[in-house]
Amino acid sequence: MKKFLQRLLPGLLVLLSIHSFSQLRLPSILQSGMVLQQKDSVLLWGWAGPSEKVTVTTSWNKQQYSTNASDLAKWKLKVQTPAAGGPYSISISSRNTIVLEDVLIGEVWVCSGQSNMEWSFLNGVKDIATEFPQAKNSSIRLFHVNKTGADYPQEDLKANWVPCDSNQLKSFSAVGYFFGKKLQEELKVPIGLINVSWGGTPAEAWTPEDVIAADPILKTAAAKQNKVAWWPTAPGKAFNGMIAPILQHTIAGVIWYQGESNTGTYSTYQQLFTKMIDSWRSAWNKQLPFYFVQIAPFKYGTTGIGALLREAQQASAGHPGTGMVVITDLVDTVTDIHPSRKKPVGYRLANYALAETYKLPIEGYKSPEYSSSTIDKGKILVKFRNAEKGIRINGTKASGWLISDLEGINWISPQVKIEKNTVVLWHPDLKNPMYIRYGFGNTSIGNMESVQGLPLAPFRTDHLPIEQVPEK
Repeated sequence: MKKFLQRLLPGLLVLLSIHSFSQLRLPSILQSGMVLQQKDSVLLWGWAGPSEKVTVTTSWNKQQYSTNASDLAKWKLKVQTPAAGGPYSISISSRNTIVLEDVLIGEVWVCSGQSNMEWSFLNGVKDIATEFPQAKNSSIRLFHVNKTGADYPQEDLKANWVPCDSNQLKSFSAVGYFFGKKLQEELKVPIGLINVSWGGTPAEAWTPEDVIAADPILKTAAAKQNKVAWWPTAPGKAFNGMIAPILQHTIAGVIWYQGESNTGTYSTYQQLFTKMIDSWRSAWNKQLPFYFVQIAPFKYGTTGIGALLREAQQASAGHPGTGMVVITDLVDTVTDIHPSRKKPVGYRLANYALAETYKLPIEGYKSPEYSSSTIDKGKILVKFRNAEKGIRINGTKASGWLISDLEGINWISPQVKIEKNTVVLWHPDLKNPMYIRYGFGNTSIGNMESVQGLPLAPFRTDHLPIEQVPEK
């Protein structure tokens, strides 16, 4: 009998091992306390023993869904979510059962980019501290993805859904929080915020490698990104480690704040950025709204041309389903690449989403933009979009304007006058003005704004070759 048991024991151990390793499990983004996108067909997925039946029961409608795991021990199925509400529970059963509790249904947004999206109270963001007394809000859930690069797309990551409170908020994206707070206040629904940001990363790191490899122009530009020790610069590395694992989680849209690390390759940024947006939409299989922040004025010196990167971002705002927030008025010093005021940034992004995605009547949520200009008797008359109620000078004297003649060699500060919604520019020493630049310099900051207080977007009317934009 003893010898029989000794022969039987290894087989039993193998069976027990197979049983334990084939148990049902879920990715980290599917856990108690999560937020699911409302009124949608959302995916649930995970791992189980090959061919094992997996049954899902959702408490909001008491409905059962079932599927079988594949030969790769993977399973997935879609469930229908109701209008915003909760908390609910989801029971997922196979050989074992997992019950997800405190599940909310609402609006889920990804907050991504580099350090200005990442920046939190712990990084010195001052306007987040005033939020602490009222930060506790179980209707806002935070999911902070740790910095992880990878050579190949990953299936999972380690992170937790947590209710917003002052402690969790200290290390969370300030821009993301203010965006989510504004949405929650206006929509009155639960908000899920997925923070996927990494300071210093160029857009190449967030774009799938095959997208860049298939484009000779982008491939050449990507090769100019110097490898550093603090963040990935090669194509796809941040996408593989931080975006790929959450692609199956249904989201409402994306907010993005990045660009400073691409000032050295500004000429290809529009092409890169729009292809990145399209690749994310393709990967999520959804025409995601994508709202982004134009980088702020900063003294780059010889390390890059921020003015031309901003110009590329302005051009990117013409891509379908996108919107750009201008923040030139929020810069306290051009020697700090991280403007300290994040609340208005988050709120401007939120207003864009409220107006464009949720179709609420938000007035004046877009910054004024250059529309057209004409020349009349030695004066340039400039008109604008998104300034229906008027444009004004924030201060006693207009700043940030330069005009030049056809040669575009000498640029001078003009006289500025506002007539209705038209800005009139002239200078007695310039008889034949032709070109305009406004806020067009690494550190140039104008003071024109809409009646609603949003800054005029920087622009130029010339297309002269530029090697280095003057600081002023």
